[in-house]
Amino acid sequence: MNPLRKFTIFHRLLHWIMAIAMPVLFITGFLRMYWMNKNSIVATIQSKTSAVSKEQMTEIAKSIREPMWQWHEVFAHVMIFAFLARIIYMVIKGIRFPNPFKSNQPLKERLQGFTYIYFYAFVFISAVTGVFIEKELFTEWKEGIETVHKWGIYWFPIFIILHVVGIAIAEFSTKKGITSRMIGGD
Repeated sequence: MNPLRKFTIFHRLLHWIMAIAMPVLFITGFLRMYWMNKNSIVATIQSKTSAVSKEQMTEIAKSIREPMWQWHEVFAHVMIFAFLARIIYMVIKGIRFPNPFKSNQPLKERLQGFTYIYFYAFVFISAVTGVFIEKELFTEWKEGIETVHKWGIYWFPIFIILHVVGIAIAEFSTKKGITSRMIGGD
């Protein structure tokens, strides 16, 4: 891979669409699992009033969380579209990332290759499990599918750390300026 290659506007656009979608998915997923967990909201309502039945409290909690969940679903569709477009674009353009399994590959390229594999596997697994949940497919495995989908709450921060470390390594090596080329194309 040419360390000084320019990124096309389409390549950059896909990158930044995904860079915006991923944190939205992470935040909405995190909120749903923790701070805005249905049981937490119901417990809060219960602590403030006894005039409402538990079923009504559950419905209130679901109503409070619904707009956030709609954002999660919209950005999931955006992410899936951008991911598929990126894969197709890479195949058409012949874009490759370093093969981490190649024996004579330098450590930096191995790490870069493993980060790409991690990213593509993470997005693919999250997307597939998300589609299974949304379309109610394989309901006999619903609990396991949801568990795997929720692992994204851990995969995402790991990817961000790997990505930032990779950027720093690139900027201080032969790929100096890669960040500005990904932002401005120059």
